[in-house]
Amino acid sequence: MRHRNARGFTLIEMIITLSIVAVLAMAALPFGKMAVKRDNEVQLARALRQMREAVDAWKKLADEKKFEFDKDTEGYPPTLEDLVKGVEVEDKDAKGQGSGRKRTVRFLRRIPMDPMTNSFDWGLRSYQDDPDDDVWGEENVYDVYTKSPAKALDGTFYKDW
Repeated sequence: MRHRNARGFTLIEMIITLSIVAVLAMAALPFGKMAVKRDNEVQLARALRQMREAVDAWKKLADEKKFEFDKDTEGYPPTLEDLVKGVEVEDKDAKGQGSGRKRTVRFLRRIPMDPMTNSFDWGLRSYQDDPDDDVWGEENVYDVYTKSPAKALDGTFYKDW
């Protein structure tokens, strides 16, 4: 004999509930992917800013003639690795005279990883290169960009950032 007050779910109720949960999960998936892409874009912008500020700081010291550099580099760093190694500059006393003491100025702790390509292989431009050139002339590092061919959430290409 069957009890009319039996508790529990029927198979149909379970299938309907699981179907609704699956549809909601599938609807939320694109938002998760977009959040990951947005986070990678923030990391890319931060890495590019950090490296470009390091190049600018190197160039400023070179323009102030704080260290010896090869004239062919136009005062820009020869490679990204040189920003990590740094340069030796002579300390000046209060009168602006050289004190004979040298210190190493480093511009980056390490070369950041490109979050779009998951590598440390950045695209580089020399001061002498054309702005639209994809081949580095290897004279110096004037600019840095990602080698990712993908588009950003705003519709621009990452390599143009």
